[in-house]
Amino acid sequence: MDAEFNTVADDFFVNMSLQTTLALPDGRETILQFCQAVQKQFPDMTSLFHRDTGEFVLEGDREAGSYQWMELQSHRLSAGQFNPPTLDDAMALHRWLLDRSVYFLGVAGIDVECIDVMLGFNLDYMGNRDGIVADALIGSSPLAALSAEGLGKCVEFEPGIVFSLDDDCYTQARLSVDTRCSNYQVRTGNYADEPISVYFTVRRCPAPGKVMDVRATFEELSATCIEIGRRVIVPQIVRPLAAAIAAG
Repeated sequence: MDAEFNTVADDFFVNMSLQTTLALPDGRETILQFCQAVQKQFPDMTSLFHRDTGEFVLEGDREAGSYQWMELQSHRLSAGQFNPPTLDDAMALHRWLLDRSVYFLGVAGIDVECIDVMLGFNLDYMGNRDGIVADALIGSSPLAALSAEGLGKCVEFEPGIVFSLDDDCYTQARLSVDTRCSNYQVRTGNYADEPISVYFTVRRCPAPGKVMDVRATFEELSATCIEIGRRVIVPQIVRPLAAAIAAG
């Protein structure tokens, strides 16, 4: 068990996204063959549907607590596992899809616009989610002076930061927090039953003059995402949020 990820939040998920320059196939036969192959490899993924906005979705039972999903858009293949038993379980889906996308969807390294690997954490809190995030993450920073001035309730605090992991900025990491809170909820005290979500994403875009090796890139991004997740995101972001929620 990957306890530092599985137990630190109410829900944990691992997502992957591959974005292409050219449109992916959308014919019935191609989509059905691909989805049948996915379902055969991952038997719990039995729900196939086509959204009005054009996406094809194959997923497991959302009521099961832990489930896998895959989505095909015109220029994007994305997938994830919600509450995976282990990181290896989640990565197995992503590796399989990337390997088979070459044959079923014609994906090639020259066509890749970017690849993302994301760790996500949901923390349940029925209250002013912007306020609890501010309390947990501002700490003793200079921004804490605003709270000390007694300026009133915090109604919007969704910090985000993007930083480069290489000198040329082709590999970047993004941390973002989504509170799903509104002025109306803070004003009335009628809070929706929504979690605070912490997203940590590592992205690679192809460097000029190089063709991206999709599988090797995914492995590198996954290792980087997990390493920073363990070393920084969980201890410095997720655990302080969980502690503030428990204290609140």
